[in-house]
Amino acid sequence: MTESANVVTGQAREWPGGILQVRIPLPFSLKWVNSYLLQDEQGYTLVDPGLHTEQALDVWKQVLGQERIAFERIHSIVLTHQHPDHFGLAGWFQQQTGAPVYMSEASYAYTRRLWGEERSFAADLTRLYRLHGMPEELQDDIRDHLESFVARVSPMPNVSFIQAGDTLQMGSSSWLAIDAPGHAFGQLCFYDGNRKHMLCGDQVLPDITPNISLVPGEEEDPLASFLRSLQELAAYEVELAFPGHREPFADYQGRIHALLAFHDRRLAYILELLKDRPQHGFALCQTLFGARIAGNAHNLRFAMSETLAHLVHLERQSKVRSREGDGVQIYEITDIA
Repeated sequence: MTESANVVTGQAREWPGGILQVRIPLPFSLKWVNSYLLQDEQGYTLVDPGLHTEQALDVWKQVLGQERIAFERIHSIVLTHQHPDHFGLAGWFQQQTGAPVYMSEASYAYTRRLWGEERSFAADLTRLYRLHGMPEELQDDIRDHLESFVARVSPMPNVSFIQAGDTLQMGSSSWLAIDAPGHAFGQLCFYDGNRKHMLCGDQVLPDITPNISLVPGEEEDPLASFLRSLQELAAYEVELAFPGHREPFADYQGRIHALLAFHDRRLAYILELLKDRPQHGFALCQTLFGARIAGNAHNLRFAMSETLAHLVHLERQSKVRSREGDGVQIYEITDIA
């Protein structure tokens, strides 16, 4: 790989800095996740290998063959965060390469709750949704959907922990690991200060807004964490950002400001809806996301948890309050809203 030009070959595109972007297909609306191969004298670091599906494996075999990269040339695997579309193939690649897998300790703990032998996440999540008005049959769909991911993240890797503040040698550069909570507790972004490149994970995305979810056992106010993280990330000078989804982009600062403005608008809209009448979380979710969640457990889960994240944020600002009504939590406006 060279720094002089961007080269597109099938699912792969070369970027300055010796970074190869590989688009790994996904069986849901995001279409693909970006994996990155960073080349150095010893071989390659692989970042976020994608979901374990046959289609993903076909693309990887095609790209590695085209680029003449043998498995044993991949010496390190780095995960920005624990979501299955980023984490799923880490164990498979570890088996093929013998490479260590690096991620944060908080991210790894989440994978054990979701897919470990004593996993409890699905029961905890559906219990939360029941409290906020989701019908029982939809809870069953979400429980089944979550269980379906076990095969898509297997085998689970053996993991070595990294943390914010660590410096990792990836490719020909040193990258600073940066805490980036909100979208995923324990997520890390990576910054190359020499080239002013940022590996964003799913924290700063072009064209789409990262999902911010309230889930059991993690951040009590994930939206506050996300907004604070964006403000901190805005302090870095970035000329080229490498996101988990969509294409790498240059307008890093502009995208951060757009994401902050989006959530301001979303919070204001929820307040307007609650001024009309008190509602539970599931009713608000239906209003906010509409037809996009009908009959789709994957989209419904993200929509419901994002709605709850905004409600919790407003409640912590004392702009809304919750009360129990008929066994569910009802949200209503406060006098200071």
